[in-house]
Parts: sequence; structure tokens; C-alpha cells
Amino acid sequence: MTPQELRTLCLSFNAAVEEFPFNPETSVFKVLGKMFALSSLEGTPLTVNLKCDPEDAVRLRGEHEGLIIPGWHMNKRHWNTVTVDGSLPDRLVRELVEDSYDLVVAGLPRAERLRLDRP
Repeated sequence: MTPQELRTLCLSFNAAVEEFPFNPETSVFKVLGKMFALSSLEGTPLTVNLKCDPEDAVRLRGEHEGLIIPGWHMNKRHWNTVTVDGSLPDRLVRELVEDSYDLVVAGLPRAERLRLDRP
């Protein structure tokens, strides 16, 4: 997956936006003001921080040692840093990004979640 493909994937979700609150190199992808992905898209290797269910986070780190690690500069219980250099299947990366988005949406107030469901 290329940096542009990762950006396109993150922006493909309903109400997703890209912001640069930290610096011009760090893309922060948010839904209704809440972050679900963070990446330095020009970084080598390409990595992305994604929210994750705590139990899944530990399991994924064990299954993909060195490629999925505790979230860098994040709450390590809820965030993983995922290496996107072709070592992991693109399908898995897409699922992890979608899971992160879904977890953030699930934590939004009911009225905001309902607003996302409207066409």
C-alpha cells in the first residue's frame, strides 16, 4: 500500500477529514473531530497509528511481531503502530483502519452517530 492509497483509504469513510495539527508532515485523520489514524505519509517505512480494542491489540502484536507494535506516542493499551511496507497483507491493513474508524465512531455521542448514518 502506498502513502496515497493509505490517505485515500482513510478519507473514504463517512465524514473523515485530514488535518495537520502537529506539523505539515503528520496527517491526522478524524471523524467528527476524533482521531482514528495518524501517519507521517512520507516516512520510511510507512507507518500508521490506529485505535484498537485492547485485547485485539495484544493479539495482533503477537501475531505480527515487529510489524504491529504498541502505539508510538499514544496510549499503548488502545493504539497500535502498524508498518505499511508490504510485509502485512493490504487486506489486513484495510481491516485495521476500518476497525479503528468503527471504534472511534462507536464512542461518539448517539446523535453524532445517527448523523453519520444519514445519506
